[in-house]
Amino acid sequence: MVQGEVLQQIVDNVSKCILGKRREVEWILTAMLAEGHVLLEDVPGTGKTVLIKALAKTVQGDFHRIQCNPDLLPSDVTGVSIYHPKTESFVFKPGPVMTNILLVDEINRATTKTQSALLEAMEERQVSVDGELYRLPKPFIMLATQNSVDFEGTYMLPEAQLDRFMFKLSLGYPDHRTELDMVTSQKSGHPIETLQPVTDMETMVQLQRQVYDIHMDDAVMEYAVQMVRKTREHADIKLGASPRASLALIHASKAYAMLQGRSYVIPDDIKDLSSYVLAHRLILHTEAIYNGQSQASVLQSVVEQVRPPIRMEQ
Repeated sequence: MVQGEVLQQIVDNVSKCILGKRREVEWILTAMLAEGHVLLEDVPGTGKTVLIKALAKTVQGDFHRIQCNPDLLPSDVTGVSIYHPKTESFVFKPGPVMTNILLVDEINRATTKTQSALLEAMEERQVSVDGELYRLPKPFIMLATQNSVDFEGTYMLPEAQLDRFMFKLSLGYPDHRTELDMVTSQKSGHPIETLQPVTDMETMVQLQRQVYDIHMDDAVMEYAVQMVRKTREHADIKLGASPRASLALIHASKAYAMLQGRSYVIPDDIKDLSSYVLAHRLILHTEAIYNGQSQASVLQSVVEQVRPPIRMEQ
């Protein structure tokens, strides 16, 4: 598929700036194709911001960054209407959310009121300011980061907001060889300074539309839905994945298949994506947590219970 070639060029280009994380770059590009948002949870200094900037530069997308803190107001995110004396009318001054690629850095440092201001943008691709609706540019993807070890001065993300993130990812530390290559490659400057674009926003919008044409056999669709439904029946899970999770898993699998150059989804696409799409949506019983269980480990047991289809039409 021609789409697969273009998408692999994007992955190759971004990977010049973030070494050893090709798989993670593919997941983020998959989310963008599937019109989903990504939560990156990791320790500082692992390349989260660099990856997002490299993606924006590669696809020539408008890029804005919000640095979250307790003083950040909802209007600092969405924008504000300012009275213009000459025209005797209010003029809308767009906030940073009016962009293609939005980086919300340390989202858990913003108050719950400010976090809630992002919900409409994430789900409806619009913001409401003083009773007026303003549509966000197309495409729009929000990538939020949060520190996994620093809890001082932070606020937990509500379940409703976590459910609106298609993926939750972690980059992790590079291995020894990759870290050495990274240090060596930056002797004379950072690779992102000379990074060249390989496509544009118009092409990305077209690719997003083409995701819907990727074939998914009924048996594979049943496999995805069964996996989500099983999370609602597991003894260790207090709150399972929502129907929104089923839609996210299916659409993300189509986008990932296109990224791999296929015109159809295979069961392994569902299985590979399940931990990134479903785990963060689960709430475990207190006893399961005390027994050392995690969302990832419980989800793995769910995946093992659901039998993948053996045959399917392509």
